[in-house]
Amino acid sequence: MLFAQKTKGFFVDFGENVITLARASAPQVPLTIEQVIEVPVGDDAALADAIRQIQPKKNPSGYLHACVSIYPVKRLVRRASIELKRVKEPSYLTEVASSQFRIEAEKYALAVLNSADGTDFDINRATQKEVLFCGLGNDEIVELQDRLLALGIYPERLELGTVGALGALVSFLAAAKSKTPTLVLEIGMDSTHSFIVTGDGIETSRPIPQGLDSMIPLVQKELNLKDEESARKLFFSNTFDFTGMGPVLIRKLLKELQSS
Repeated sequence: MLFAQKTKGFFVDFGENVITLARASAPQVPLTIEQVIEVPVGDDAALADAIRQIQPKKNPSGYLHACVSIYPVKRLVRRASIELKRVKEPSYLTEVASSQFRIEAEKYALAVLNSADGTDFDINRATQKEVLFCGLGNDEIVELQDRLLALGIYPERLELGTVGALGALVSFLAAAKSKTPTLVLEIGMDSTHSFIVTGDGIETSRPIPQGLDSMIPLVQKELNLKDEESARKLFFSNTFDFTGMGPVLIRKLLKELQSS
């Protein structure tokens, strides 16, 4: 059968710069991670080889059927306070997303979660006004699915990696009975997603218009390089030493964090 029940579980973390593939003993918990392979984004040959390694017995469909975590640039993972007396109004949550996050909510696939435990927000049983809006544009979903299929990956489940990572960290902090707030930064090329989490859930969220690209001119200036392209190649090389320049490179980012 084309979609016969499998015994192994396959997972793909499709990041902005690195793709991580994993094979597990089962598709759902309890499971054991059996193999992990990382390849750079854009190296399709290396990815094809990694898929062959991670799945020696090829699926009849020709694809690697996997749970795929994605990190689209325009992903929405934002905490918000809502008015409980209005949650049953048909357009209220869409109105909140549009006004607070400056998106065209009707063009997004959105989910609303309870910020404390990540469970689905139920408008009929709502008692907590702190929620987490998660989603991405419908066009972006189609584009990502087409890209994954072209690379030989069939996404049985497509999820925002940010949400899974935050949930895992909250669970860990709760299990460790930690009371210390933890800062989480997802630094992309153009922007940074920042969160403060505790064992009680996600406390704050904020996008910051500073990413890795904003550090390139600083590298050029500090090292007296002839152009930004030279600085970019050095910055992304394995030999670049962040120890000395780290404080300079993240100075603007720190100012944004301190202001929040």
